[in-house]
Amino acid sequence: MSDMLMKIQQVDLKGYREVIIALCDKKIIGRVLKDGETELWVNPRFYKGEEVSESVALSVLGGATIANMVGEKAVGVGIKSGLVNRENVITIKGVPHAQMVRMW
Repeated sequence: MSDMLMKIQQVDLKGYREVIIALCDKKIIGRVLKDGETELWVNPRFYKGEEVSESVALSVLGGATIANMVGEKAVGVGIKSGLVNRENVITIKGVPHAQMVRMW
């Protein structure tokens, strides 16, 4: 059993296919993270997908055009994949969060 959830959505926008990946640590799904003016709801409708291992998450993230990652494990996978620079990770209420957009 995995500690991460991944949801993949594909959207066609003006002839371009976007592959949107939401990856989060299972234990934070549904939580609202609030730190001052910054607030993030780890919305199950967006983030709740299939349970995945680190190796599966790594292989799928390579095809993402947009990725949202929340949690220690999920953001760690983004860093390990090379898609996220550690310096660009924010922390909300002690929980790491990162986003990636691939520009062609």
